[in-house]
Amino acid sequence: MAVEIVTDSLSDITPEFAKELGITVVPLYVRFGEEAYRDRVEMSTDEFYHRLINGPNLPTTTQPSPGDFLDVFKKLAKKTDEILVVTVSGMLSGTYQSAMQAKNMMEEGECRIEVIDSRKVAMSLGLIVIKATEAARTGANLDELADLVRRALPRSNLVVYFDTLKYLAKGGRIGKAQGLLGAMLSIKPILTIKDGEMAPLTRVRSPAAGLDYLYNFVSGFAKIESMAVEHSTVPDEADGLVERLSKILPKERIYRAVVSPVLGTYAGPYAIALTVLEAE
Repeated sequence: MAVEIVTDSLSDITPEFAKELGITVVPLYVRFGEEAYRDRVEMSTDEFYHRLINGPNLPTTTQPSPGDFLDVFKKLAKKTDEILVVTVSGMLSGTYQSAMQAKNMMEEGECRIEVIDSRKVAMSLGLIVIKATEAARTGANLDELADLVRRALPRSNLVVYFDTLKYLAKGGRIGKAQGLLGAMLSIKPILTIKDGEMAPLTRVRSPAAGLDYLYNFVSGFAKIESMAVEHSTVPDEADGLVERLSKILPKERIYRAVVSPVLGTYAGPYAIALTVLEAE
């Protein structure tokens, strides 16, 4: 029996891609007022960004409950005796804690479960989950997969161009980038994730300069295993970046994604993210 791989929707692995690879994605929740929606399940990215930009109130988000994870674990335990769970950074969400609580709620001997706090987010988490899934398909066991994930985490590098930090600040996830809030409105911040939370890299003056920075960031890596480009509301700009990057890495090794509604609550519109997974 192959090891089953579980992650959460902040990996930005789409439902279609998850189905193709056999990954189980546990959704977080995005809430508009009293209405709560499962991330990417009950609200599409298009509908979410329309409401984010045009609606009167900013959304809030909620982690999956331990019960959400427990339901997944019980279902998967019927077809495997080993499950690997890789979650979004515990510094950004309580998702890891929910998964751990669910693990502890399983009956002893029912299924062996390993839960890893990636300390990553978006496709810097997603690329590692994909890598683990491919290894599971070739017969790697739970210990081997957990080791593979832990070795890969330091090699997964995320940079994000933000049009504004307003959404990140209002959502309370601004982390070490707090000092950028007083910058001029014309300055566009570029952030990374460091020690599990958002941290500043630099500032640029325009979206074009932001795209140039993301492209040039890639040149700093000698060996690249895979890349991912994702955006919140600017598909044309993301397509253009992929075209430029295809000179460095073949297109088939560059994954495409749209920032999920829960992440979009903090990224806001017009954001573009790039992840580079270095080769060992």
